[in-house]
Amino acid sequence: MPSAKITKSFIDSVPLTETGQVSYCDSDLAGFYLIVGKRAKTFVAQKDIRGRTVRYTIGRYGHFTPQEARQIAKDKLYLMAQGINPNAEKKEERKQIITLDHVLQSYKSTRKNLKDSTLEIYEYQLNKYLADWMNRLITDIDKDMIVAKHTYIGREHGPHVANGVMRILRALCNYAHATYDICEVNPVSYLSKIKAWYPEKRRRTYIKPHQLKDWWTGVHELENDTMRDYLIFLLFTGLRRTEAAKLKWEDIDFEDRTFTIHQTKNGDPLVLPMSDYIYEMLCNRHNRHTGEYVFPGPGREGFLAEPKKAIYKVAVSSCVSFTCHDLRRTFITIAEGLDLPYYALKRLMNHRINDVTSGYIVMDVNRLREPTQKIADYIIKEVK
Repeated sequence: MPSAKITKSFIDSVPLTETGQVSYCDSDLAGFYLIVGKRAKTFVAQKDIRGRTVRYTIGRYGHFTPQEARQIAKDKLYLMAQGINPNAEKKEERKQIITLDHVLQSYKSTRKNLKDSTLEIYEYQLNKYLADWMNRLITDIDKDMIVAKHTYIGREHGPHVANGVMRILRALCNYAHATYDICEVNPVSYLSKIKAWYPEKRRRTYIKPHQLKDWWTGVHELENDTMRDYLIFLLFTGLRRTEAAKLKWEDIDFEDRTFTIHQTKNGDPLVLPMSDYIYEMLCNRHNRHTGEYVFPGPGREGFLAEPKKAIYKVAVSSCVSFTCHDLRRTFITIAEGLDLPYYALKRLMNHRINDVTSGYIVMDVNRLREPTQKIADYIIKEVK
């Protein structure tokens, strides 16, 4: 290992490496090193403690001067000589400043693969159900607190909410361990060990064939044509609520009779054909509404944000209780009942297929036109 007195002039004279790292040992202070890599020059203090090499990273040259780094190295090497690991000391210091809110904000800025809407849900859920924990040190949250809070949320707000909040907290604790080297044992994992998670049954509700006509009548009684067309669009396309709500006129190709959903749950853009009914409906809407969104809303986002009132009105007038996702389940139930090809069903729902065969299949949008029209024809036949 090369040795030299680590001074400003020496550091400036040493070039960055093309590959790997080079360590320089200070000739005056044993255990004080300069690590030169491809992008940075970093000061460290290193010494054996009970037969095990311990390295303490001081920081980069530029953030610290050689004189500052040398003094810090002396302090840390003194601790090491007494058998004290300064990294453990740093870890304890971090424990005293890292709150749950701190971890959440760091998590939001780091997880670039998550949608903004997902991160907003995380923050909303935590601030609503764990408000009294947000300024608490995350290392102070123990397994007993987890069980008590999980039980309380489940009793007051429902099992699904309780499980969802704890899943978010579990992810943050895992992130805290990976980022700050704290929370070695995730306290939320205790729920799994004692089998305390609430059982969750997948919803299987949908609009049955004999209910479709009453539902259709109820929808057409709505005075708001945007709400009416939006609910019908969901039934005829099987799209998720926000996927349809955020559809813009620029996403529609009337000549090709297709539309594109750019922001989907799995991140894969989805191009779908229009059935004859949906094509005519969108043409009529385009003549009446020329704004940015196909289904505009009064909120700051500009698109239809919440159809609950319309759903309630339809449910009352038709005696058919449903949700937006029930319309998606109705769509796929109808499609499956028509014996449509399996790969067409998966593509229409924008579900990924992970078997080997699917990797060789290129599902062109034109292959979906006939299945889409068959589903539309079935709906029209049932509601007339």
